[in-house]
Order: sequence, then C-alpha cells, then structure tokens
Amino acid sequence: MQTAEVKVRQYIKENRIKGTRLLQKMVQEPSTRGEESGAQAVVIEKCRELGFEMDIWEIGGDGLAGHPAFCSDRSNFKGNPNAVGIMRGTGGGKSMILNGHIDVVPAGDVKDWDREPYSGYIESGKLYGRGSTDMKGGTASLLMAMEAIKNSGIKLKGDVIFQSVIEEESGGAGSLATVLRGYKADAAIIPEPTNMKLFPKQQGSMWFRISVKGKGAHGGTRYEGVNAIEKAMLVIDRLRKLEMERNERITDPFFDSIPIPIPINIGKIQAGDWPSSVPDLAIIEGRMGVAPNETQEDAKREMAEALSHISNADSWLEENTPVLEWFGASWLPGDLDPEHELIKVLSESFKGVKEREPLIEASPWATDGGILSKVGGIPVVVFGPGVTETAHQANEYIRLEDVFESAEIIALTLLKWCEISE
Repeated sequence: MQTAEVKVRQYIKENRIKGTRLLQKMVQEPSTRGEESGAQAVVIEKCRELGFEMDIWEIGGDGLAGHPAFCSDRSNFKGNPNAVGIMRGTGGGKSMILNGHIDVVPAGDVKDWDREPYSGYIESGKLYGRGSTDMKGGTASLLMAMEAIKNSGIKLKGDVIFQSVIEEESGGAGSLATVLRGYKADAAIIPEPTNMKLFPKQQGSMWFRISVKGKGAHGGTRYEGVNAIEKAMLVIDRLRKLEMERNERITDPFFDSIPIPIPINIGKIQAGDWPSSVPDLAIIEGRMGVAPNETQEDAKREMAEALSHISNADSWLEENTPVLEWFGASWLPGDLDPEHELIKVLSESFKGVKEREPLIEASPWATDGGILSKVGGIPVVVFGPGVTETAHQANEYIRLEDVFESAEIIALTLLKWCEISE
C-alpha cells in the first residue's frame, strides 16, 4: 500500500503537463499593476475546480490605508481582487498559509526580448515570460501541491490557506489586506524565487529622497554660486560610509554569501536645468536595506544622524541642511529563528525530494514575509523555484523541473505540518 508521501509525489510526476499548462496560462495573462484580473481569474478558476472555500475581494477596506504598514500610491483597486482559497482540514492539526503574488513588473523594452514577453514559450525545459520566475512559477507549485493532496484522496487535520495577492511589487498592500481580513495561521511559506534555498530571514527596504540645496550662478562665474551637485557628492560619500558601517555590524552566517547584506542604493539623481548654470538643487533618490533584526524606524534614525554629521562638517550644508524624506515603496523585514519547527519540517521534506540538505540563507531582497510575520505574527519561510538573476529582466524564465520539485517539497511539508487525518 502506497504511503501518502508516495501518492502525492507520484501524482505530481504524472500531472506535469497539466501543471505546465496552468503556469503557461498564468504567464500569458499580463498582470502588471491595475491589470491583475486576467491572471487572477486563472488562479480562481483552478481553486474552484479543486473545491476550495473561496474569498474574493477588492482590497481597500478593513482600515488598510490607515495602517502603519500600508504602502501604496494606488488609491483604486477596483476590478483587481485578492483571492483566498481554503482547503479545510478535519481539525486538530496546525494550519499553513501558502502566499503568492500575482502582480508582475512591467516587461520593459520589448526589443530586448527574444520573444513576446508574455508568450509562455517553452524550450529546453524552461518556460519563458514576464512573471514566470517572479513569481507565477512559485504559485503554480503551491497549486500543484494542494491538488496532489486533494486528488490523491488525502485529508489533512489542519487548514491550508492559499493566498493569491496583488501589490507585492509595490509594498505588500495585498498581503496586508489578508492579515487585516483575519487570515492567520501557525506558519506560512512564500515561494519567491530562492533558487530552492530556504530563507528564514528577509531584508526589509525603504525608498528615500534627499534634497540638497545649492546657490545658482552663471557658469562663467561659478565661484559666485554653490554647486548642488558637488554638495550632493558629499552626501553620497556619507551614504557609502553609512552602508559600510551598517554592514560591518552584520555577523549572521546566513548572510555570508551576500557581499552587501543591507545595501544603500542610489537609484536616481536629478539636478540642474542648464549646462551654463550652477545648479541650485540636487535630488537623490534611492533604496535603503533594513536588517531582519532591526526596525524601519531605527534605520531611518541612523540615516538622519549620518546626514546631520555631514552637515556639521560642511559650512554650507550646516546652514542649508539636506532634507530627508521617506516616500514610495516600503517592505518590512522578516526574522525567523532558524531552529523553528517550520525550518525543520521544510528541510526534511527538501531532503526527501532532493536527497541532500537544503541551503539556508538570508534573503537579499524584501518579500511579503515581513508583513505576515511582523503584522500577522506568523512564522514565515521564503522558499521556491526560480532564480533572482532572471527576475525583472528581459527573457525571464523558470526551469520547469524546479517548479515540479518545489511542488513535491511543499506537498510533503503540508503532510507533515498539517498532519494526515486518519
């Protein structure tokens, strides 16, 4: 008689074509901001086919916009809902949230793609298209895992709460809405593209803007002005030093393979409006990484103090203090004890499929895990198929073998975590 583990693994192996078609349909539906509904419909149809209890709603209520963790410049979510499907357990077991985001970043310049960005084209075991790695491949793994358990006639004791959310790429409003709607569990897995590594710790991040004032003058008598670009260079030098100081404090071995665990990235500089004029304003915009064990407030305070030190060292900046603002996207960090039972169960399942121990590291980027853990109080591990190097790039792809293996690992994890009902 086959064990439950053998049954679900065999089901996934025998239904790879079915799983591939599901992922292909998801990728072929573009789901950039404000256009998530088509891909979400594919997911909802699959959940209904599996007989899940469904909750589909347009986010924006439940005190969402007023919550301290809310971050979005979008005021209208109409027509692009969140979707939650529940595979209800028989009772007495631990519950699990499986969380995936349906939104994708824009395709960029179509000329950089070898084929149409939403083709879902398959070649040499890889499925190509925007969102294939980040993170529709992971969502397909979740659905395949749940389908394998249900269609193998296995009942679990604990509930499995599948979430397909919008707005992850812009700060996590979709996942925040699920928490505020009351969806919590004993643990959560988010299958972002980790290259099959386990991430119990996730970097947070925030966008910043620094306005540096100068004094305008004619370029021919530039000595009568104060060049805002040159003063901005002093600010950037201080930010580089701050980055070094912050990263020197990080000794967590999970960051050993990451050259800069919590970077401060300068992403945009705007200054001047005429080559023959001394610019009187420079605006620096960037992204500040937040360590898993620190708060966003502490990180903000440290940057503000660094800017005050540079101002004290320069007479012009002392009189014209750079103005620091926090705007746009913001992601909370996540920090799970590596000895947590979820890590042990997921690692066991990984070893059962891959026949080796998993690599456990810290995430070099932010995810919705910070919202689930910090706001919802839910232990979170990020684990899934796909590699970061192809995400957000032209010719994004995912290895289908990774999708299937992730589905097997997640299915085995659900059997162990939620427990099989006799």
